[in-house]
Amino acid sequence: MANNIKSKIELNVELDENRVPEKLRWSAEDGGINNEEAKALMLSVWDSNAQETLKIDLWTKDMPVDEMKQFFHQTLVTMSDTFMRATQDEKMTATMKDFCDYFAEKLELKKK
Repeated sequence: MANNIKSKIELNVELDENRVPEKLRWSAEDGGINNEEAKALMLSVWDSNAQETLKIDLWTKDMPVDEMKQFFHQTLVTMSDTFMRATQDEKMTATMKDFCDYFAEKLELKKK
């Protein structure tokens, strides 16, 4: 029997009286992350039985809108990279990258 290696990622959310996130912290020992603060997170989990994505999207109430726009753009770029690694679909990956460029242009995220 093979020895399975386990890795733990931990998310901690501190809420205000209205249950709005005030602080987000995360740890991932294997990655050298210990109780680091974050302003936003997006977690997607595939439920194979239901054939649907389960999601958690959280951000702190002091997350600046300009940083949220950057966060979304970088997440979209990363998703297109992941899509390519997972599917080897170059044509759709290029289409996704084009959208990422369009998104950044419309939000004026590109440095001049």
